Amino acid sequence: MTKVPCPICKTLVNWEKQTDTRPFCSQRCRLIDLGEWLNESRRIPGEPAQIPDRNPHEDGGCSHD
Repeated sequence: MTKVPCPICKTLVNWEKQTDTRPFCSQRCRLIDLGEWLNESRRIPGEPAQIPDRNPHEDGGCSHD
């Protein structure tokens, strides 16, 4: 069986389909990781994405008549 280290605490975890917290060892480590992404301690390097402003009525979007 393959074992991988938990990304947060480094505990070895069995890599199995039925393990619902994989690749983490516990729900606690999953939540710690999520919190790091949400407060931007973790992020994907690169330039921030530019999201254009658009009016949904200009491009045939939903209209409420």
